[in-house]
Amino acid sequence: MSSIIDISMKLSQKTASWPGDTPFHYEVACSKEESGSVNVGKIETSTHIGTHIDAPYHFEENGKKVDELPLERYVSQAIVIDCSNKVQIVAEDILPYLTNECVTTVLIKTRYWRDRTKFPDTIPTMEEALPRQLTQKGISLIGVDLPSVDRIDSKELGVHHSLAKYDISILEGIVMDDVKPGIYELIALPLRIEGADGSPVRAILRTIE
Repeated sequence: MSSIIDISMKLSQKTASWPGDTPFHYEVACSKEESGSVNVGKIETSTHIGTHIDAPYHFEENGKKVDELPLERYVSQAIVIDCSNKVQIVAEDILPYLTNECVTTVLIKTRYWRDRTKFPDTIPTMEEALPRQLTQKGISLIGVDLPSVDRIDSKELGVHHSLAKYDISILEGIVMDDVKPGIYELIALPLRIEGADGSPVRAILRTIE
């Protein structure tokens, strides 16, 4: 029997957000006492809070928006690859593990971002040549346990643009501290938000028997 591993960040007012971005906030806007029947909550947050996907529109003016993305990409066979203690992730860290033709997603485990209530000043990144090599292996989604696939201070977003050039989607902010390397089923569906540049997701891995 397969088991489910939740790889999503918990969203609360303690969740670190991008500096200057809209932090996560939830409140009961109308209580059961006030309505006479139900509690009704409201949320205010960035579309890039916690565990989320980037749509190309986030960094390309004419890029696809969240509601235009292919959903099958976010339900896939994924390989978790341990890249702990790496300052930069290069082809040699990833490509030797891509031997299963059914795998279309690579999830990179760095264990760098330990305290999710504090936004990191620096993070490991991947070389910009890697997306071209990944697409040759049939990879269409890459996920990281970091807030971005690029440097925190990057304005050019070279890795974002390189991934988009080779039609590889982006999943950021996953939590894989206790996830063992191997092959899983990934489910990380974005909300159907019209015109959006990104969306929080509830990302899970399901073990494959």
